[in-house]
Amino acid sequence: MDLVPYDEWRASAVDPAFSEWLRSLSEPEWTAVVNHPFAASITRGDVADDDMRRYLIQDFQFVDSFTALLGAAVASADNFESRVPFGRFLGETATTEEKTYFHRALAALGATPADLASPPLEPVTADFRALMDEARTSLDYPLVLAVLSVAEWSYLGWASLAGEPSPDNFVHREWIELHEGPVFRAWVGFLRGELDRLGPGLTSEGQLRVLDFFRRAVRLELRFFDMAAGA
Repeated sequence: MDLVPYDEWRASAVDPAFSEWLRSLSEPEWTAVVNHPFAASITRGDVADDDMRRYLIQDFQFVDSFTALLGAAVASADNFESRVPFGRFLGETATTEEKTYFHRALAALGATPADLASPPLEPVTADFRALMDEARTSLDYPLVLAVLSVAEWSYLGWASLAGEPSPDNFVHREWIELHEGPVFRAWVGFLRGELDRLGPGLTSEGQLRVLDFFRRAVRLELRFFDMAAGA
């Protein structure tokens, strides 16, 4: 999609939010992520064990970089009220619920401790970690927000499409539950809200830089699902 400047785009947009500008200018890749066949297979609970194990092993390699990125958000946020939700999420979810899930799920799928600790990285995994580290070391709060928002908002997108009944296998069911529900929706709403608060006040150059990080993250999410599907 063409790089329509935010001020020009919002003049005729139905939803003029800055985060919506980022998402809309990340099409068609955004919709391809949310509706990816591999994600749909998770919601149905019919991903083969070998494929789910490979996917989760690679996804687990983001835990450290993602945690560090949350720390960068705490450090770079522009006010106390914005720092608190990152600290809360870091303590309650990122380092407890999700990490516990990984260990239980991968054990059930037959993964070894070495698979978790030091597996060969897929190229897309290495590239995504590099983007997270680039945003982290920038200590530029809107750039940190851009990468975090894609990671969380896109996963809410596909998880929210899950129907009933939920998959019987906890490996699929709990992965969906970690990325859906009122608490996670509120978290994504906070991330989007921060982008919407700060984005309009950035210079045009700053807005395009945030868009660049956002679009790069979306493309990596799509590549990651393609990798998981063996494409």
